[in-house]
Amino acid sequence: MPQPYSVMIVCTGNICRSPMAEVVLRERFAAAGLGDQVVVDSTGVSDEEDGNPIDRRARAVLVSHGYPAGDGHRARQVRPGDERDLVLAMTNAHARALRRLGIEPVLFRSFDPDATGDLDVADPWYGGASDFEDCLAQIEAAADGIVEHVRAALGNALLQQNG
Repeated sequence: MPQPYSVMIVCTGNICRSPMAEVVLRERFAAAGLGDQVVVDSTGVSDEEDGNPIDRRARAVLVSHGYPAGDGHRARQVRPGDERDLVLAMTNAHARALRRLGIEPVLFRSFDPDATGDLDVADPWYGGASDFEDCLAQIEAAADGIVEHVRAALGNALLQQNG
């Protein structure tokens, strides 16, 4: 059996944006019938939140939209060698930090067909509940494009394997 396709989402501290996206993508991959073929995790470029759980506000917005709460999540810092098949950076600054580690990312919002201009996923940390709602909406808007990208990559890998 081939290795699962691996996806990692990266934000600043790994307690808001990236764990929210991790939960959403797991749910979307499962709904697309790809749950057993794709593994999703998340990290942060900073170590300041290392070991901390998902932010309570991020947890609350996930639950209010019918997603799992992200219980069991513990923040961790990305390290050199944390390569995945697809690394998704939440902002251009995160992408630059990843490149300095030798990891080549893609911007998360680049998969949102309606996104224009600034492709950074807004940081809700300093805001209120509406900022977490907006962040989740940006994540959800890109999620289906990510699922389709991975589906195509899995299909191409299968063709090459059988080719």
